[in-house]
Amino acid sequence: MIEGTIPTRTALVLRQTAAAVGVSPVQVAGVELGADQGDRFRVPIESAWRMWEMIGAAGGPGAGLCASGAAAPGALGVWDYLFSSGETLGESLRTVMELRAAVTDPAVDWQVIEAGRLLTVRVGVAQEADPVFVPVEEFVLALVLRRIREATRTGVIPARVAFTHRTSARYAAMTAEFGTTRIEFGATHSEISFRDGARLPTGGDPRLGELLCDYARLSLTTARPLPSWLDRFRTALAEALTAGDLGLGAVAARMTLSPRTLQRRLTESETSWRAEVDRVRRQRAMTLLRETDLTVQAVAGRVGYSDARALRRAFMQWTGRNPNEFRADPARVLESAR
Repeated sequence: MIEGTIPTRTALVLRQTAAAVGVSPVQVAGVELGADQGDRFRVPIESAWRMWEMIGAAGGPGAGLCASGAAAPGALGVWDYLFSSGETLGESLRTVMELRAAVTDPAVDWQVIEAGRLLTVRVGVAQEADPVFVPVEEFVLALVLRRIREATRTGVIPARVAFTHRTSARYAAMTAEFGTTRIEFGATHSEISFRDGARLPTGGDPRLGELLCDYARLSLTTARPLPSWLDRFRTALAEALTAGDLGLGAVAARMTLSPRTLQRRLTESETSWRAEVDRVRRQRAMTLLRETDLTVQAVAGRVGYSDARALRRAFMQWTGRNPNEFRADPARVLESAR
């Protein structure tokens, strides 16, 4: 299971929500969300939080309800159908929470609690004051209710809805969405409860439910993160070096960015143009010295240095040894440089 990431399907819902509440396309373009690539690929969780911050700022109270409306049945892949994977709502919800990594960071704590006749879905375990949690809580609880209603084929009404935030400006919209006035703000936990909900029927085919669960687990096992922005930049930089066009403007053009934006993104990634150019030259020079019989002068030209002397100076800075010493015993030189 890949932690610290979310599926691209979830990212697509956030992108659609951002457009609906008026977030600038330029702002959205600056967040690494990938394309909708099904259940196989994941994007960094930091991207999700940046999107939620923009959605909350642009949409204000109720932005989370807009997000749940954007998540039509099936929009979140197999997870949407796990709400009917068991014979009863209680069984199905336990599976939904167990496999929550299909739609969110698995570190997020979602629980199903049965206490007497009350069935509760709890999201998070501590009160949060960060404004970003306002749309997130709205989205998750509204989405859970929508999926429960779809799975049970009823208009089930919550016995209680609770938010940790105190933003009640859209109370009327909340009561319309949840179908109840029993909505609390400033609660200890974000949760939604149902009376006598655990035994509501949700699944008509136990074998189908098992297949859905197996597919969800397989998707999580085989999921892999998409390359980060910095990974893609480094690929573009390496390609520019190979093409002999190692300039800031040329690399920015490869990434369809302005030079200023490229430099800003590098700063945000806690690196710099100079450091990255030095890094790609070092990697390429070492590869050529290890794997080819090119002269030091030829290697220097391949990595963008004017002559062999410039490469020798760079090599001394990188490893404390010259290129010929590296070529004779790369492992020993690299070990001594650590």
